[in-house]
Amino acid sequence: MKEALFKVLRRGEREVSESRPIKGKSIGLIIDGPNILRKEFGIKLEDIVEALERIGKLRVAKVVLNQYAPQGLIEAVVNQGLEPIIVAGDTDVRIAIEAMELIYNSDVDVIALATRDADFLPLINEAKRKGKETIVIGVEPGFSVALQNAADYVIRMERKDSS
Repeated sequence: MKEALFKVLRRGEREVSESRPIKGKSIGLIIDGPNILRKEFGIKLEDIVEALERIGKLRVAKVVLNQYAPQGLIEAVVNQGLEPIIVAGDTDVRIAIEAMELIYNSDVDVIALATRDADFLPLINEAKRKGKETIVIGVEPGFSVALQNAADYVIRMERKDSS
């Protein structure tokens, strides 16, 4: 078994244990590609998916990328069974639109947002107002503490050094 490259934390607890997984929830995932999928972080899409599978079933999974995303990254997104969304310009508005669609989707129980950006705090708050559980997925440096404190679950991806 490979070493986990992440920690799944529930607010108020240290770590979600393997013996007590939270199953049966359908998850909608939005990944902020330019913010999370940087070479210097070494985060792999399969690690994000694996972390979420400890919590529930991934129902919807989208990766928002800008027009400068390399073809290899787009292919990796598709190969993982995730939907790539290519945006001309800034990706933040499209991420907000996609997240709002998930918040108002009755087939999704949990909203997962992979980003380090505190700008998305209102999305987490709106999801909670609508009765959805929330997950934020991020990596240091720059993983917003406000975002982590607002979410029901925090998944901290381990930075993979290229040395």
